[in-house]
Amino acid sequence: MVDAHQTFVIVGGGLAGAKAAETLRAEGFTGRVILVGDERDHPYERPPLSKGYVLGKEERDSVFVHEPGWYAQADVELHLGQPVVAIDRATRSVRLGDGTAVHYDKLLLATGAEPRRLDIPGTDLAGVHHLRRLAHADRLRQVLAALGRDNGHLVIAGAGWIGLEVAAAAREYGAEVTVVEREPTPLHGVLGPEFGQVFTDLHAEHGVRFHFGASLTEIVGQDGMVLAVQTDDGEEHPAHDVLAAIGAAPRTALAEAAGLDLADRAHGGGVLVDASLRTSDPDIYAAGDVAAQHHPLFGTRLRVEHWANALNGGPAAARAMLGQDLRHDRVPYFFSDQYDVGLEYSGWAPPGTYDQVVARGDVGKREFIAFWLSEGRVLAGMNVNVWDVTETVQQLIRTGARPDIERLADPSVPLESLLA
Repeated sequence: MVDAHQTFVIVGGGLAGAKAAETLRAEGFTGRVILVGDERDHPYERPPLSKGYVLGKEERDSVFVHEPGWYAQADVELHLGQPVVAIDRATRSVRLGDGTAVHYDKLLLATGAEPRRLDIPGTDLAGVHHLRRLAHADRLRQVLAALGRDNGHLVIAGAGWIGLEVAAAAREYGAEVTVVEREPTPLHGVLGPEFGQVFTDLHAEHGVRFHFGASLTEIVGQDGMVLAVQTDDGEEHPAHDVLAAIGAAPRTALAEAAGLDLADRAHGGGVLVDASLRTSDPDIYAAGDVAAQHHPLFGTRLRVEHWANALNGGPAAARAMLGQDLRHDRVPYFFSDQYDVGLEYSGWAPPGTYDQVVARGDVGKREFIAFWLSEGRVLAGMNVNVWDVTETVQQLIRTGARPDIERLADPSVPLESLLA
């Protein structure tokens, strides 16, 4: 039983933190719930920032996890625009930026991640952008609209999901777009070389220029404004604005200073947690982008940065904080929208972990399901413009299925029959 006099503190005002607070109340916790976020906005979801919101197709209010009035109604104490600067494990308290000390009985770290920065000359120019926070999206939305009106040129460093989604948005506004990527294809670290070309072709058809095998070495400007970018192969590309989309790093400074166990940075970093999202301190939990957990399905430690992990991880951590016995082992999942292509990806299969790729459907028409396998076992699946299959794909992964390859590749064979 959880004592009504207990205080649970949540550090991080994103989706994981907000859903954790919601779950605590839904599960009947009657103690204090304090949610601390270093942004002034109420907790919000991040996918629209590179999709519908930055395109101007979704209103700002649509991104918030709850209506602003929900927090008072649920008796969740909000401290917005207020960072936590230290954790004192001995006294079980956190110190806020204004010096206030807040006691906790259980603490959840949902501090998320922050965009990696370009370490090159010119990053202090006014036209250099990142996309992680709502304020970034507010600004980028205006920038893309202006570039479209003025036939301006956007250079994007990085061909990952954020880079490609913003490239698609920029082209819809009418801006010129060049994407600089050191790998030979987009999304190389997720899809490998087998399906990266699908996205090269998609964006090229919409006028995006790619410069592969190169990295930015300098952003050239004058009077504080961006004029061009230079790459390490001696090329120069015109630019009015630059988006750094080279990945994100987990925000572990608080945990590290408090002496919590961390994952190896070479393998993604993050705060080490067990199956119930508990850290090396039994009173402190971590969820969302910052948590690094051993995943039993894949036999390795994963730190998953996607929306579904925050959506499900926050509630899982809340239940564990309440003393419930649980094992958080959901199959990783994310989705993306680019032009007229929508996709869902389930599982985990970076290059080097699989030995076979199977396509089911018409890759040329971009209506297919791709499967990544190791010794016949399905590790991951991506459905592109094919819908209502995610649950079955995840079952194939979770059950360790080793389906007949010819039947797996045949769209006329019901996908559900491969589970037998």
